[in-house]
Amino acid sequence: MSFESLGLRAELLRAVSENGYSSPTPIQEQAIPPVLDGRDLMGGAQTGTGKTAGFTLPLLQRLMDSPKPQGRRPIRALVLTPTRELAAQVAESVSTYGKHLPLKSTVIFGGVSINPQIKQLRSGVDILVATPGRLLDHISQNTINLSQLEILVLDEADRMLDMGFIRDIRKVLALVPEKKQTLLFSATFSDEIKKLSASLLRSPILIEVARRNTASERVTQVIHPVDKKRKRELLSYLIGSNNWKQVLVFNRTKHGANRLAEQLNTDGISAAAIHGNKSQGARTRALADFKSGSIRVLVATDIAARGLDIDQLPHVVNYELPNVAEDYVHRIGRTGRAGNEGEAMSLVCVDELKLLKDIEHLIKRDIPKVVIDDFEPDPTIKAEPIQNGRGGRQQPRNTGRKNNNRNGGGAKNQNRSNGRSRRNTADTA
Repeated sequence: MSFESLGLRAELLRAVSENGYSSPTPIQEQAIPPVLDGRDLMGGAQTGTGKTAGFTLPLLQRLMDSPKPQGRRPIRALVLTPTRELAAQVAESVSTYGKHLPLKSTVIFGGVSINPQIKQLRSGVDILVATPGRLLDHISQNTINLSQLEILVLDEADRMLDMGFIRDIRKVLALVPEKKQTLLFSATFSDEIKKLSASLLRSPILIEVARRNTASERVTQVIHPVDKKRKRELLSYLIGSNNWKQVLVFNRTKHGANRLAEQLNTDGISAAAIHGNKSQGARTRALADFKSGSIRVLVATDIAARGLDIDQLPHVVNYELPNVAEDYVHRIGRTGRAGNEGEAMSLVCVDELKLLKDIEHLIKRDIPKVVIDDFEPDPTIKAEPIQNGRGGRQQPRNTGRKNNNRNGGGAKNQNRSNGRSRRNTADTA
């Protein structure tokens, strides 16, 4: 199938071609036609599937095809995202695909001055991309009017609920017209998401492009058992001995991310941390340095990594396993994109064996275990409770998600390898 066959206008096809795309992804094939027809849509798509273009392209066309309001430009389309990084990514997509159209767009999020945003909004915009908190800040200052909204998009709705944005979302919904087109995208369809969609969508089209909670077949996964106190040493060894140039490392907490980045720099490995407590400028600089190769390691919390768009990222390391098993799938989905191969390693201590069991149950497979020589775990160490902190994540409010913070048990069938050839079982998932 080609983009031409989807019924997109010439200006959009030109922009798509200029960006090097010739055929749509599965989510784009399924989402674009019903959105062009004006249908509400509930899309199940994980990161890296092309979902942003899947709603951006038909959104732009719908606005061009509908009658242009008279007078000052009202906000006609609103895209809500959970994080600043994802908001910036969506805004870039709108700008890229809408470059040949007479539509104006802007993005607003916290962590930066509100005044330039107010100035941009006063000049009039057709499409607004926003995070919930900053959107409500503007609404409280009467700098935003949503009374003429035609299209509402909730991107990564599951993450917004996890972050406790449900109240903010409902405040926004109370301010938009009842008659509108609504698109909801989520990596998972939890009971909370289904409840939200039932109250928001009208006879929606339901699409899912991949089996729920699956990892890319192009991502090789491996577990390296190691004592907690030796994780940093092992990470430095893996990066140095393999001469990795670009590694995304996940940490459970903001403080832990900062500490790990500092320790890696001390080891002579250039690194930076990215999390919610960092200013937007610091986060942007860290990401730019990582993409350019100025730094080798980006240490991130789960929330900060949402929306990161890094081409051909070869290595992802789970320095700490996530408390919520689904986050493992999101994490390793940062590599193995766009047909490229990827590698996801997890450094797992005895405290995390229950979390590992939950992950393997979720993805319906055992992940190969490979012990690195000289980093063998001490079998006498007993599991301790994992602290009930999610670091970059806020605790969800009334989401009904269960707490997975439980003690682990013993490890089985751990393979041993030498320091040079560390994997003696290769597998993909």
